[in-house]
Amino acid sequence: MAKPRHIELADGTRIPILFEDRSVIAIDKPAGWLLVPYNWDKTDRNLHLAISSSIRAGDFWARSRNLSYLRNIHRLDGDTSGVLLMARSPGALDSFSRLFKSRQIQKRYLAVVRGLPREQQWVCRLKIAPDSRQVGRMKIDARGGKESETQFRVLKTAKDSALIEARPVTGRTHQIRLHLAAVGLPVLGDRVYGTGGTDVDATTLALRAVSLKYIDPFQKRPVLIEAPVEEFCQSFEFELKTESGSDASSSGSGPYFARLDP
Repeated sequence: MAKPRHIELADGTRIPILFEDRSVIAIDKPAGWLLVPYNWDKTDRNLHLAISSSIRAGDFWARSRNLSYLRNIHRLDGDTSGVLLMARSPGALDSFSRLFKSRQIQKRYLAVVRGLPREQQWVCRLKIAPDSRQVGRMKIDARGGKESETQFRVLKTAKDSALIEARPVTGRTHQIRLHLAAVGLPVLGDRVYGTGGTDVDATTLALRAVSLKYIDPFQKRPVLIEAPVEEFCQSFEFELKTESGSDASSSGSGPYFARLDP
């Protein structure tokens, strides 16, 4: 029997698998699932705990891959969806963690913001620090903050919103959301740093991790992993194709795909 191309959790949640090899599995993380809950064991939206429990239970998606270990290598905000890379062994976790720390993995996001940017492209380097007034919240802090950099490019505009590509160079918590809010372009649905969404459900954060690109540390080959963008963009009345130039919904391998660069 073929290995399923999704993870199925105990509550019936199905998480698409975008890419896998001997070292890693990349999933399309659903919005609303936390990777680092403040109350680790008592939340029913703890993604790490749910996946680990499924592996221990011997669920078929894991059993068919002989999986006994799967850990996220990097983090996505709870309300952010998209590409999440997970290691299949402690050795892979160490190797890929070094790639992230040394900024050898290129990350690309899409964000829909309220307002129209004054420039087509810009770079934000505002420093970021924890906000002592609220657990889990960050703030712009020119003195005590850590160096942060995000490259932005406008892809599409509408009457009072814009679809923006964000390429974070550093990986600070809430970096993209803070850098956009700081220039008066809050992400739609951002109830922490913005004004929330009036055109969409306020629980929907218009931020999606759409690709990762890196040189595999073991096979030494370039890898590009992409998540579908069509449904996300259409939900905010925009249209866009994937970075590789093909419509995500028309890929030969179905709506969830990755490819090895030639």
